[in-house]
Amino acid sequence: MMRALYTAATGMIAEQTNLDTISNNLSNVNTTGFKSERTEFKSLLYQTIQTRTTSANGAEKPVGAQVGLGTRVAATTSMYTQGNLTETESDTDFALDGDGFFAVRGVDGQTYYTRNGSFTWSIAADGSTILATKQGYPVLDRNGNTITVPNGVSAEKMQFSQTGEIGYYNNDNQYVPLNQYFGVYQFNNPTGLEKLSNSLLEATAASGNPMQEGTTAGVTNSKVCQKRLEASNVSVADEMVNMIVAQRAYELNSKAITTADSMLETANNLKR
Repeated sequence: MMRALYTAATGMIAEQTNLDTISNNLSNVNTTGFKSERTEFKSLLYQTIQTRTTSANGAEKPVGAQVGLGTRVAATTSMYTQGNLTETESDTDFALDGDGFFAVRGVDGQTYYTRNGSFTWSIAADGSTILATKQGYPVLDRNGNTITVPNGVSAEKMQFSQTGEIGYYNNDNQYVPLNQYFGVYQFNNPTGLEKLSNSLLEATAASGNPMQEGTTAGVTNSKVCQKRLEASNVSVADEMVNMIVAQRAYELNSKAITTADSMLETANNLKR
């Protein structure tokens, strides 16, 4: 009976984590570039009650008796499927149609990655105008440099192509390329990226090294869509169903604990 209490408790703990993940998905349903997460479980150790042996008359028992000791959370996997592209009115809104990630520089000077292309023009410490996230993190090009508006050029004159090329129109309305491209990167295992706040992602050993689009062989380039934002790929209907399933599983494990407790009470009250 005590085994049932512990086993059911592990189920309740695991389902609580599952519900936490579902809640996070629903809370980010309107977060640009957010990727939904899924909780995965694995079974715990099994206790051997009876090994495969022979019966009293010598007949072999081909199957032993093992009792599972519950479940635990194995991983929380991010689903990097493409979200819908929504049209906006801002020239500094960008969406990636493909598997790439924008590169930005954090306050610690390290490079981070994001699918959230809601950028804006910002004034840097040296007075130059740079492309940055809403939190002020500079957006980087292929060479790891900030994307800066040239001196004497209005930010409204800046031009961005679907290939990620950056240029501007001069006073004669002629296009002038800057020989600069968006820094867009891919990973062999994007689910291995570590999620941080502000929609930022950090490369890890599990994700592999970033592969720069445009310079890495075998990598299909993403399309840079200006005046577009990638919506969250969270499906509200699916998450509501998952929430109901998690709630029912939690209630079942709770009922198992109540039942085991009742059986223990009955056993303790037995009189000779």
